[in-house]
Amino acid sequence: MASNDEAIPFFIPKTSPPPGSAVELTNSTPTLFKPLKIRDVTFQNRIFMAPMCMFSCASSGPAIGSLTPYHLIHLGHPALKGASLVIIEATAVTPNGRISPNDSGLWDDLQIAGVKNVADAVHAVGGKLGIQLAHAGRKASTVAPWFGRQRGKGGVAEPEVGGWPDDVVGPSAIQWSETYCMPREMTKEDIRETIEAFADAARRAVKAGVDVIELHGAHGYLLSSFVSPLSNQRTDEYGGSFENRIRFNVEVIKAVREAIPPGMPLFYRITSTEWMEESDLAKELGSWDVEQSIRFAKLLAPLGVDLLDVSSGGNHVKQRIWPHSNYQVGIAGQIRRALKEAGQPLLVGAVGMITEADQAKEIVEGKEEAVMAKRLVEGPEPQADAILIGRQLLREPEWVLRVAFRLGVEVQWPLQFGFSGKFLKGSKV
Repeated sequence: MASNDEAIPFFIPKTSPPPGSAVELTNSTPTLFKPLKIRDVTFQNRIFMAPMCMFSCASSGPAIGSLTPYHLIHLGHPALKGASLVIIEATAVTPNGRISPNDSGLWDDLQIAGVKNVADAVHAVGGKLGIQLAHAGRKASTVAPWFGRQRGKGGVAEPEVGGWPDDVVGPSAIQWSETYCMPREMTKEDIRETIEAFADAARRAVKAGVDVIELHGAHGYLLSSFVSPLSNQRTDEYGGSFENRIRFNVEVIKAVREAIPPGMPLFYRITSTEWMEESDLAKELGSWDVEQSIRFAKLLAPLGVDLLDVSSGGNHVKQRIWPHSNYQVGIAGQIRRALKEAGQPLLVGAVGMITEADQAKEIVEGKEEAVMAKRLVEGPEPQADAILIGRQLLREPEWVLRVAFRLGVEVQWPLQFGFSGKFLKGSKV
């Protein structure tokens, strides 16, 4: 195999089935380790690695926004150890759509090679690669987190460190907070160009060999900020009513779906609630909540979206949120139930503080007692069809193999390791 036409050839023995696959599928195999097919792509299990910003790209010069050998290690290691899909961090579709000067981008053909190198590495060890296409909107041009800590405060990335504080955009001229740039309201031409930029970035991702596209519609970034009346106070067809506030997002989804092959899965990450419902500001202006997320979710499958990645928060500095185990999973389950009741085929992914084997199993299968009570009547009540694991995979890249061991599932290990999950059954993990 070769990573590209000019590269030195390399050899990696094929692990078959891919790492993290159940060696034998039976009625007792947990749903977590049953394959999931979405369009033309089959995932060997239901454990995906969530996109996480690494702020490790060049901020200027010919390598600006390009993935590096760091990303090969960061994304390749979980794929090697059984994550069926790893997703590249929020990747800007325009230069001013980066969160920080050190973010990844896919607005230029020169950036395709870095993504292709990661795709080759992930595919070589049996995994699938996704990419999260994004635009930071009014949360753009900030310094990377560690630079903010070094300076004693978070802050705006000024031009001398590669920032663009005078070219930050949003649906309206409303700051995220006093420590962020003041955005200018996007013109309709800005909106049209940004929609085209999402589609162009998707085409580049296809050329790079990516298997899945995810659109970042969460955490107060551009797509997310358009749907909320707290950040979108436009008076044209892109603001005001629910239908107007989601218009930009719908147009981006349509453009990206048309730009990618019919067999490629399309995911959408959503802020399911801003956690602002009880605030005085929301009582005055309104906010984005679970009810609107359900309404929006019911529109997605007909638009060509295959999975809704359910997250929350990030659109307002005064949000009231207390993260705890499964704090977003319940919302994912609520959305999933509503979709099933409406006969919508959209799959749902749960994310956020998923750390334990039994916890992961129950999310995609339902609690043991619920399964036993309901199976004969209506089947189990899962809360999601897949889980997305973030920081836990940073702490434990072997988390998938560890979960399989704890659930008593024999799974395929990387061929180079010289042993299998069955070998480890008598070991302590």
